[in-house]
Amino acid sequence: MDRTIGAGPATRDEAELGYDNRGAVPDHDAWLAEFASCSKRASEALNPAIDLRFGAGDRETLDLFLPTQPARGTLMFIHGGYWRGMDKREHAFVAPAFVAAGYAVAVIDYDLCPGVTIATIVEQCRHAVRWLERYGAQHGAPAPRVIAGHSAGGHLAAMMFATDWRPFGIERTPFTGAVTVSGLHDLAPLTLTSINADLRLDADEARRMSPVNYAPLADVPLAIVVGADETSEYLRQARLLHAAWSASRGARIAAPVLIPGRHHFSMALDYRDPESALTRTTLALFPR
Repeated sequence: MDRTIGAGPATRDEAELGYDNRGAVPDHDAWLAEFASCSKRASEALNPAIDLRFGAGDRETLDLFLPTQPARGTLMFIHGGYWRGMDKREHAFVAPAFVAAGYAVAVIDYDLCPGVTIATIVEQCRHAVRWLERYGAQHGAPAPRVIAGHSAGGHLAAMMFATDWRPFGIERTPFTGAVTVSGLHDLAPLTLTSINADLRLDADEARRMSPVNYAPLADVPLAIVVGADETSEYLRQARLLHAAWSASRGARIAAPVLIPGRHHFSMALDYRDPESALTRTTLALFPR
């Protein structure tokens, strides 16, 4: 362990404190209501194609938001919710800033724990990437493609970055960059939390599902973004991924970007602002 990163939680109480985002933000209900209200307005304004199916799972569908002119590329967004809650409809707020800039936005869904495992969810996200690679252009969502995810979605975005795509019939990295926003990159501490009643991780599975335990296979940029007011564990998770991956040969991993004044929920909502550091960081991953 890099001494500048610090150790993870040693007890269940420490783990609960470090990963209880709702407890860390007393007015979290208001922020989550903002997710829903902003998403409702975005969907009404942009009239996306909804529930396009990319896999066989009950929730393996995506909503596709298109600009009025042919898209310059596509953002694939993966929502959070600790792999056990929330859905794509609550994250349509991501789309307007990118659609206004000329990009298509695919907000994907996936099945939830405990009905499925995290490993299944990772595979479903790979299905979404494969679908966009094969069929996105005919639906108005062409390459180049950037992947972004918030919280558990940040973990899933990082796992896409560490995927060998050849078994999926894809010979090159099917995206030009990725961003993990307030992501979880080492799942071992979650085995100490009450969240694990739904996740059902043991030590081996937590290790297997942790991006930090893989070498990045994509030779494209990865941005790591986290709110400066998030819990110490989320800040540590950002530093941990950077430390694990930045030394890999061919990796293009920048130092984590800390956004002042942002907690776990306000961080994601920065995607509403076309001039926010989060939106600009994500847009910069598209080739110019």
